[in-house]
Amino acid sequence: MSESSKISFEYLKRTLVFKFDAGTSRGVLKTKNVFWIKAFHVNTPQVVGWGEAAPLVNLSLDDRPDFEEVLQSTLKQISQVSWKKDDLSILDQLANLVPFELPSIRFGLETAILDLKNGGKKKILGKDFHEGKKAIPINGLIWMGKKDFMLDQIKEKLEQGFDCIKMKIGAIDFQQELDLLSYIRERFSKDQITLRVDANGAFSATDALSKLKELAKYDLHSIEQPISAGNWDIMKQLCEATPLPIALDEELIGVKNKAGLLDAIQPQHIILKPTLLGGILETKEWISHAEDRNIGWWMTSALESNIGLNAISQLADELDASIPQGLGTGKLYENNLHSPLEIEQGQIRYNTKIIWEQPS
Repeated sequence: MSESSKISFEYLKRTLVFKFDAGTSRGVLKTKNVFWIKAFHVNTPQVVGWGEAAPLVNLSLDDRPDFEEVLQSTLKQISQVSWKKDDLSILDQLANLVPFELPSIRFGLETAILDLKNGGKKKILGKDFHEGKKAIPINGLIWMGKKDFMLDQIKEKLEQGFDCIKMKIGAIDFQQELDLLSYIRERFSKDQITLRVDANGAFSATDALSKLKELAKYDLHSIEQPISAGNWDIMKQLCEATPLPIALDEELIGVKNKAGLLDAIQPQHIILKPTLLGGILETKEWISHAEDRNIGWWMTSALESNIGLNAISQLADELDASIPQGLGTGKLYENNLHSPLEIEQGQIRYNTKIIWEQPS
């Protein structure tokens, strides 16, 4: 890119189809709409940067009925902008141009512009991941469903070599969920298999602590969002009394005063989803505030296609993420883009011998 230049933007929409009914405590997902943002210079249209705006239904700030119209108008507006050369200035410009209330659009634009700046080779950030020199440890995700379905997933993840398992809980009978955790623990100690659970806010304020005590018997690494977001006082009490570490997830969405939230609740961990938080700069700010307070963190994808997953993986690489991240969602869809992202033995890696399928 020149010292200051204009970029044209377009987008493509694809409805991704899940390979199975993906159950959460908020309901079952069968499809997911994603919007691939294309960035290019008019005089060199063959060089393209790609990003992804993929709001989550009933969760993202920009999950709204007029999302596509808002995306169109935003791309039209910023096509008139002259962009600075260095990465930080580009991201700062975007933060000023795209409202905080449009987090997935901001993240998609960050990714598309940085990809274009780096030659349209799907290199966004990071050090060694994109070059295939580094793999990132990830957790194996167990989706909600009937007990037998969840048990089959657990067996599959263990056979695939995952040493960190994350199980979504809160939709079936609690004792059945404990039985599934017991199945793992009877076979593998906490030193062999790390266990995480994600309640997605399913517990009530009155029964949360008693359930945390039951869950703690299985040597869990952490539980994500035990109660619904917005109940800061109750969440703070839980974080003080909990027998197992609590990680905030949905609690972070839409929060501008990051330090205020972390000081008020004092969680043990936070979960970072760039699509929901507003992109790269917002994610880095959360991490900075968390590390200042000795709060742990890890990053997860939010059901993006491989375009978004690639960007989040490279961000995790740049930030030297060491513990297992939540980056295993690329295999969920029947019609995801074919990409160099591969999962082997509980790690995601970038196979430089594989060519990206072009969005269409």
